[in-house]
Amino acid sequence: MTATQTQLTAAEHARTMAGYIEAGTAAAMALGNRGPLRLGADGKLDPAIVEAYWRTGFYVFEDVIGPEELADLRQDVDRALAAAPAAPDAGSDPRNPSARIEGLSRPAYRYAKPLSDPLGGTDLNKGRHPVRMLDPAAADGAPDWTVNLLDGNLQLMDACLRLYGHPGLLAVAEAVNGPDFVPYNEVPFIKEPGLGPSVAWHQDGTTHWTAEDWDAGAHGFNFMTQLYPSTAANCVWALPGSHARGKADIKALIAESGSERLEGAVPMLSGAGDVMILNRQIVHGSFANTSPDRRVTLNAGFFPLRRVLNVETSNLRGQTLTYTAGRIETRSRIIQLAIDARRQRYPDEPSYRYAPLAHEAERIRWSETARAELLRNYNEQDMYI
Repeated sequence: MTATQTQLTAAEHARTMAGYIEAGTAAAMALGNRGPLRLGADGKLDPAIVEAYWRTGFYVFEDVIGPEELADLRQDVDRALAAAPAAPDAGSDPRNPSARIEGLSRPAYRYAKPLSDPLGGTDLNKGRHPVRMLDPAAADGAPDWTVNLLDGNLQLMDACLRLYGHPGLLAVAEAVNGPDFVPYNEVPFIKEPGLGPSVAWHQDGTTHWTAEDWDAGAHGFNFMTQLYPSTAANCVWALPGSHARGKADIKALIAESGSERLEGAVPMLSGAGDVMILNRQIVHGSFANTSPDRRVTLNAGFFPLRRVLNVETSNLRGQTLTYTAGRIETRSRIIQLAIDARRQRYPDEPSYRYAPLAHEAERIRWSETARAELLRNYNEQDMYI
């Protein structure tokens, strides 16, 4: 990072993005990969949507989340953020005890410096963010830290648990990964206006790039539920089709582009209540949020079972793990728990049938006992490939 980069103001950064945003927006709207979540009479996802997803590497499902559920999600996120310490080493706000859960084995909050790039050009996350983004200067009076992630959102916010059991979205997971799909993890991305940090260009997957049976879906996908409109200035950008071309040389792509504004990338534009599906192999990233608009994105990832079962790998914390059938079943019970939590809140909505645990559906019920025995610290069983 040069001195010039550190001196770039937020306003200057926004101006440098203007032409890039205009071109990217036009390209994004021409891709033909957005529209309602359409299921057939058999409950299966519309084949045209499946084709568009595999062709481009992402799809924007419009108006999936209704106003009532959207309000619940926003309220729960705001409650959780209100209890966040002001800095990584500060204590929680004792005035808001309802927004936190005692006894968590991992910190719920992750922080970054405003408008910074905490990952680019480092060895963090297995070094998958090889090039640093610009770090615009935050405005005078900006806080020293901003929350940019929440870890394990299903145990932090009941509305997120209910969203996790959404029948339409689980039908999408089945269409892409097969009926025996399994979970990855769940984290909300928080990009406050004038504060939200960047996420340097990367591909999420790290395990299967050299597998003999590698394919365009080898590392699964993420759902990205948008609680506010996701604009070209604050959203995730993606390089269409890159999910199907193997491991990318991101340094070379950026060098060819002449800056971190990667040529050919498009913004994943969406409205409040839209849900995007993003292939984890696609080249993607986001710029510092120098815009006046807030973005809150709820991520939830899923894998094909065959890409996880008995796989030995290391996660992003450097732990070497083997994903045995027992571990996978334990973690997958949270899907069934979420289905029942949703059923209790929306009794008139048909529930999704999760085939791997259909035999346990009557036993896995959402309750305060289940919160303590099944849900608390569930993210210790997250799987990563």
